[in-house]
Formats: sequence, C-alpha cells, structure tokens
Amino acid sequence: MHKQLSLLREFSVPLAGGVIAALLWANLAPEQYHHFLHDPLFAGLSVHFVTNDLFMAFFFGIAAVEITQSCLPGGDLHPLRRAVNPLLATVGGILGPVALYLLLNAAFGAPALSRGWGIPTATDIALAWLAARFIFGKGHPAISFLLLLAIADDAVGLVIIALFYGDPLAPVQPGWLLLCVAALTLCWGLRRARVFSYWPYLIFGGALSWFGLHEAHLHPALALALVVPFLPHPPVEKRHMFDMDPDDLTPLSRFEHDWKLFVDVGLFVFGLVNAGVAFGSVGSATWLVLASLICGKVIGIVSFGLMGSKLGFPLPIGVGLRELIATGLVAGIGFTVALFVAGEAFPDSAAGPSAKMGAMLSLFAFIPAVLVMKTRRSRQGGA
Repeated sequence: MHKQLSLLREFSVPLAGGVIAALLWANLAPEQYHHFLHDPLFAGLSVHFVTNDLFMAFFFGIAAVEITQSCLPGGDLHPLRRAVNPLLATVGGILGPVALYLLLNAAFGAPALSRGWGIPTATDIALAWLAARFIFGKGHPAISFLLLLAIADDAVGLVIIALFYGDPLAPVQPGWLLLCVAALTLCWGLRRARVFSYWPYLIFGGALSWFGLHEAHLHPALALALVVPFLPHPPVEKRHMFDMDPDDLTPLSRFEHDWKLFVDVGLFVFGLVNAGVAFGSVGSATWLVLASLICGKVIGIVSFGLMGSKLGFPLPIGVGLRELIATGLVAGIGFTVALFVAGEAFPDSAAGPSAKMGAMLSLFAFIPAVLVMKTRRSRQGGA
C-alpha cells in the first residue's frame, strides 16, 4: 500500500485528479461549482479560502525546505560558484517570460491584462522534475540544473507574490508586518534555545507570521516560507533534492517528512479549487501566458545560460545547447504555482479563467522538449 501511495505522489496523481474533476465540474455544473468554492463551509470560511490561504502555506513551506536544504554546505546551491550558471539561467527564466508577456500584451492584448506578468515566471518543481527524469534519464546532470533553476525561480516567485499580488482594493498595511518580525525573532530565539521540535516554530511563529501577512494585506500563504529557514538543520546536507535522508532527524527534515504526504495528497483539493475553468474561457490571456511560459523561458534560460558559460561559469558536463533548450522547455511547465499566481493576479476578472487555462496548457511544453532530445538521439544513431 505504501509503495502504491508513493507512486501516486511521485507522478502527481492527486493534483491531476483534482484538475480533471474541476474541469468536469466547472463545465457540467458551473453554478454548483461556484457555490462549492465560495459558500461558507465552517466558521464562515470558504473552501477557496481554506485551500489558497491556509493549505498553500504548507505547500510553500515544503518548497522553503527544499530551498533551505539546497543552500546548506553539501547542498545543490552550495557553494555559490557551483550554482552561478543555473542562477543566471533563473534570472533569464524570469526576465524572459516577463519581457515577452509585456511585449505581446502591448502588441495584441489589453492594458487590463498587464497585471498578469508574474504568472509565467513560475516553474512547477514536481512536474518539471518528473518530465526531466523521463526526457533525460535518471541521473542526468540536466536534471539537477533544472531543479536548481526551478527552486530558485520559485523562491523569486514567493517574493513576486508578496510584493505585487496583494488585494488592489486593500492597500498594504506595513505596520502589521511587525508581527512577522516578531515571528522571526521568536523563531530565532527558539533556535538559540535549541528547541528541537518544529511544533513551537509552526504554532507560534507560523501563526504570528500568517496573521501579520493577512492583516498587512499580503498573501498569508507565504507565512511558513518565512519560518522554515529557522528550523534547526544538519551542518552539512548529504542528499539531493527530493531524496530523503533517513539519518537526518533534525526539525527541518522531520517537518518535510511529516507534512509532505499531507501536501502531496492535498494538491487534489488545490487542483479542484483552482483549475475549474470553462473550456470557453480560452482568450487573449491564455495565449499570453502560454507563449510567455514556453517561449519566454526558452529564450531567457538559453541566453543567460550561454552568457554564464562565456563569463567563466560553465554549464554542467553533459549539458550542451540542445539539453539547455530542452531544459528551458521543461521549465515552461508553470502549472501549480502559475495557477496560484493567476488566481491572485485576476481574482475577480474574466481574465482569471483564461490565464489559468494558459497555465494548464503549459503542460504541453513536455512534447517539444521530448522532440528536441529525440532528434539529438536520432542523429547520433544515424551517425
């Protein structure tokens, strides 16, 4: 049973199931679906609020674990020189989609759509990792390169959500951020006191951080992303991303171990809540998001990756131009985070479902990535 559950999680089956259920429900019974999302469920809270403001705090908390572990000695982002090229590619993978989105919107879109520029900056870490394993084969250096890039650009994505996607009708109230400062100070004190359970960090630091962000009119789903880096961790990281170290019993690792199943399975509800768009919702925002995710990522990642090589920060051995192009295409799978940002960018606009459709269609970036690598293998076989 455990093996089957692990396979379901590894292949993102709960998320896919939620997306399919949402698409069917939203198209077959749209009014019922809308009531399910927004009617009070308990204590006056809707399913939409519980999912996007509470559950997603744990999703971003798990992402923060991966970022924190990657920055430790022995991790994939340490030392800095080792990570320079993928970090430069990350810059390209953010600037490229943003620039392309704004250019395309200026030429073919509408001023109201300009708020969606942050949607194509995202890369779905889990789905990109799964696609890369299939395309490149297990253990290929392009996979580590892609994961470093994906984690780094999702870290930037957290900042973009916090700074640019608050409620436009509720201006930021910076005074409430003092609660976040208090939460971080508390977590620092807990760590100095060698508190070796993650629960006080979550219960006290996480609650303070969540409430501070909520009252400041910034997105409270980022609350645990502030707290997680303070969890005690080993001095040296001995594993790579998405690998579990059974000997690591530190609070950082235990938090990931205890909550990852909840997050992976809970992504069914996230998909159900966020992916319910009518098939007739395809519009300008769809093509803006899709083109910016796929073409913008490729242009930005390839150009900045090659620039890094010219500056003396080489690509990993075994990663050439063709692998870099395929990596850029796979990084264009925005999906989960892109869906989330689309909902924040256009919360009460007809452009929201259209933009979400573009985020979902980015899954098809997998196909040209496969073709790019298959062409290479065919030519090698012919030679």
